[in-house]
Amino acid sequence: MRICIIGSSKKFFSGISAYTIVMANAFAEQGYKVSVILLRNLVPLFLYPGRARVGKEECQIDFHPDIEVYNGMDWNSPGSWYGAYRFLQKQKPEVVIMHWWTSSVAHMQFLLAISKQVNGNKFRLILEMHEVVDTLEEKIFPIRIYSRLGGKAILNLCDSYTAHSEEARQAIINTYKLTEDRIDVVPHGPYNMYGTLDRGIARKDLNLNGFTILYFGMIRQYKGVSLLVRAFNKLPPELASNMHLVIAGEDWGDDTELMPVLDNSPYRDRIIFKSEFIPDENVPKYFTASDVVVLPYLRTCGSGVINIAAAQGKSVITADLDTMTECLNGYGGVRFFPVGDVDALRDSLLDAYHSWVVNGVQTYQFTGVTWEAIVKKYEHIIGEMDKRQRVSC
Repeated sequence: MRICIIGSSKKFFSGISAYTIVMANAFAEQGYKVSVILLRNLVPLFLYPGRARVGKEECQIDFHPDIEVYNGMDWNSPGSWYGAYRFLQKQKPEVVIMHWWTSSVAHMQFLLAISKQVNGNKFRLILEMHEVVDTLEEKIFPIRIYSRLGGKAILNLCDSYTAHSEEARQAIINTYKLTEDRIDVVPHGPYNMYGTLDRGIARKDLNLNGFTILYFGMIRQYKGVSLLVRAFNKLPPELASNMHLVIAGEDWGDDTELMPVLDNSPYRDRIIFKSEFIPDENVPKYFTASDVVVLPYLRTCGSGVINIAAAQGKSVITADLDTMTECLNGYGGVRFFPVGDVDALRDSLLDAYHSWVVNGVQTYQFTGVTWEAIVKKYEHIIGEMDKRQRVSC
């Protein structure tokens, strides 16, 4: 079967960029003829919070050499849109999987979606929804309206939809009024492409000693990083003196509580704040050096970071969101706490610390979904689309 995947390029690198590469490679490894269309320039550069790193190509993973790649579509270049259309005509995919995560690319995705109705360029279109509505876009009224309208226009052209959890599936159904039988849950795929380093070398390089707590990933208001700092601030002094809190990730500036609570922390000297995008080559260092990974999200539709942590066998503390409990079902190294509860998060940190004192560094086996299973799930979805098409005919 010929399949085309549409996602973000490395230029505006994000979790979607990595996911596009890993998913395309997984389908290729299962014998599919895979092509990829990349959305290259997503927005005017001055509007992008991470503009300082755009184009630096800090992702080491790449597409399998047998995959045909069109790189790519630009938000302001109709010529690049036409090039993508011609690429689709040449590749003749039977199925297209399009990643949805932001309304900023809605006009490009809409043109690709509508192309299946032009000049016999027939394919079945599946929209994989990594987000319902971006929280930053949701706060700005004109963008919120555009996002809802753009999302609805694209959804109307799709044959099927996927979400990463049942919680996200229900939110998408409620927001866009989809029918239950057209949207399936396909779990977030594992990120097992990162190796490990010598722990001693990693900790020396980061200047760490004692029990190490890691928050990793983009810093946004809904990710709850300020909640984590407040919980850390409430630890007993005699224990905090034997801990480090490492916060590593690109700060988009919408968590207005973070810097005040960080600067006023009684344990500021025990907090390492690495406010920048962490390139692939340094990712293993942070996870190898840590004793527990804390993701205090206030909401989520899926998390690449949690899949890195689990693949690394790390102890995890996270909010008891349905998406997280689904993702980590059966994982022995997880502690859940009620969403937004600072005291409960502090208690989870203390529990993890005491376990570390007694048992030392622990690793866990993640028995979650594999990419092979994800490809099989998509095969089932495609089969169901074929059945509906035959019935309608």
